[in-house]
Amino acid sequence: MENKINEIRTLALAEIEEATDLKTLEVVKNKYLSRNSEFNNLKKGMKDLTPEQRPVIGALLNKVSAELEKLVNDKNEIFYKKELDERLLKEKIDVTLDGDFVPTGHIHPLTQTVNEIVEIFNHLGFSLIEPQYSPEVEVEKYNFDLLNFPAEHPAKDMQDTFYCEGASNVILRSQTSNSQVRQMLNSKPPIKVISPGRVYRNESVSARKNNLFHQIEGLYVDKNVTMAQLKGVLNEFVRLYFGSSRPTRFRSSYFPFTEPSVEIDVQCIMCQGKGCSVCSGTGWLEILGAGMVDPNVLKGVNIDADVYSGFAFGMGVERLTMLKYAIDDIRLFFNNDTRFLKQF
Repeated sequence: MENKINEIRTLALAEIEEATDLKTLEVVKNKYLSRNSEFNNLKKGMKDLTPEQRPVIGALLNKVSAELEKLVNDKNEIFYKKELDERLLKEKIDVTLDGDFVPTGHIHPLTQTVNEIVEIFNHLGFSLIEPQYSPEVEVEKYNFDLLNFPAEHPAKDMQDTFYCEGASNVILRSQTSNSQVRQMLNSKPPIKVISPGRVYRNESVSARKNNLFHQIEGLYVDKNVTMAQLKGVLNEFVRLYFGSSRPTRFRSSYFPFTEPSVEIDVQCIMCQGKGCSVCSGTGWLEILGAGMVDPNVLKGVNIDADVYSGFAFGMGVERLTMLKYAIDDIRLFFNNDTRFLKQF
């Protein structure tokens, strides 16, 4: 067997020496050092040797294998460096030449607004609602019933809500308030969350309205939550979003799920309250609705209304983006016109 080992060694040394590139060297390596090589077959045959022969032949096999492996690795390194040098020489570039302009994408202005608002409310202690609590395809129970909407409320009419064929109570949600209901049903106070997302209403598309738009709603439920806290949170939001403190006013309003309910106006950013076409001469722009959570809503989600209170608010992302950047047509957000989008 020693003669056979030395014979294979001689052949392997010759073929390693004759290898001219990485490809031929890999063939030699597989031939003599792989699991199916002759050396490996000799190792398998050691079981047939006498106890005296095994250590001698085993040591010789290991020595020759290590020798061939080192030679292959050394030559592999030489070939690799040679091929790399040739490639670098062939692919070299003149770094003094002007580069080609590669246009890059932009974060959509609505996404920018959502990210900015979420960051503001995170600083105010609000957490982002979990995705499983915010489905866009919903049932009336979570979109209307548990939000204290009367059975005859006009928002339930087919003209305002998209209903799914074949399932009379399955709808495309008309507000992100459904996520607040689900959050309250699956957690205990204190609850302090915001919920951004898409909503759908059966509207005629115009410069001011679309049948798909985006909302961000907030909810805070705990002991001793007051209207004063709501006002403080929203005034701070206005300051941070518009970049400075701006006069606001809270007007009485009506929402089924809050009592009392208010609409919040901010001083017109175009005319600074003097009156212009944007604010219809009033000096004010409506930006969101809010109010104290109606006790009936708390009872419907098994929260003790005698112990806990809360406030909720909701705002349209498109409207806030249009106000901040003086955009006069909501359809621009959905037309994918790069001339518009690249401005942001």
